[in-house]
Amino acid sequence: MTKTTHGLSFIALTIALTLGLAGCGREKPAEHLPRVLVREVATTDYAARPSVVGDIQARVEAQQAFRVGGKIIERSADVGDAVKAGQVLARLDPKDLQTQVENARAAVVAEEARLRLAQVGFQRQGQLLPKGYTSRSEYDRAQAELRSAQSSLEAARAQLASARDQLSYTELKASADGVITQRSGEVGQVVQATKPIFTLARDGERDAVFNVYESLFQGAQSDQPVTVHLLSDPKVQVQGRVREVTPTVDTRSGTLKVKVGLDQVPAAMGLGAVVGAELAQAAEPRALLPWSALFKQGKSPAVWVLDDQDRAQLKPVGQVSFARERVMIGEGLQAGERVIVAGGQLLHPNQKVEVARPEQVAEPVDSSAQAEPRTQTHSTSPQATEAQP
Repeated sequence: MTKTTHGLSFIALTIALTLGLAGCGREKPAEHLPRVLVREVATTDYAARPSVVGDIQARVEAQQAFRVGGKIIERSADVGDAVKAGQVLARLDPKDLQTQVENARAAVVAEEARLRLAQVGFQRQGQLLPKGYTSRSEYDRAQAELRSAQSSLEAARAQLASARDQLSYTELKASADGVITQRSGEVGQVVQATKPIFTLARDGERDAVFNVYESLFQGAQSDQPVTVHLLSDPKVQVQGRVREVTPTVDTRSGTLKVKVGLDQVPAAMGLGAVVGAELAQAAEPRALLPWSALFKQGKSPAVWVLDDQDRAQLKPVGQVSFARERVMIGEGLQAGERVIVAGGQLLHPNQKVEVARPEQVAEPVDSSAQAEPRTQTHSTSPQATEAQP
């Protein structure tokens, strides 16, 4: 029994030593790190030149409206018509106002007769008073009646003049030379006083009007030179200057209205012509990076940066604007910081990475490399991380 036991122990010891030597001979697999391409941040002064589209408008537009209410019986102008100052654009039914004129005229005739009677009575009292045939009080009463008749006549004449003016208001006349750009009244329509019937674009100075997003129009822009071109024929150009910028943002479109005053407008740039322009912006320091560098953190833009230990950290950035194949970042990055511009799709914060050399960028991925079960490299799946471009 003792010899058998020693034999089994020797065999077990031999097997253990053999397995131990075999384990020592196996190499420990090297840690596989995701390879990324890095670019150092270099700031440069960048001036954006956003292109905008607008139209040609008259600098002064006047709403043409009746000064009295009534029913339209005639309309002699339409949209696009060129009109002269004083030209009749539309007429109202004048019957009611003509009746008022006749009543006012009759009142004037009555007051004139009353005045003549008062004058005769006052003259009679003036002849009788020196002879003692009338009293002083009768004379004063006749004088008061004369003055009252004179005042009543003046009031009646004023009423007649007002009635005539009201009658003249049944004709809507152009306030200046220009072009009709809008119309909102038709024959047979009953309109109220001051309701706009036409919009008249006055002849003279012209503006190019653009609706510009506030983010594209920052800084002082007043009196800045702008080249405006006809959208259908870019060769037709005219120089202008920013004349006016609305101080408030339109709540529906989120834009500012920018008016560019034009000099010597070409004939091809008539009212309503569609034009384009580039609004120059003041140069500001920006970090220029490829689009692939931009990710997001929640709802905010961010980029992956590397610390001194080659660990990736997601850093929020601001004042982001876009151009062809690149993105301009104004806040959040400092010159010299290392930003991941390729290979950041599957990274997570504080993850150690391998920085690729330029000659390694085009190397094929070794599919036989042994890596950790949960580690993936060189994947472009957009669902792999919350930090998405």
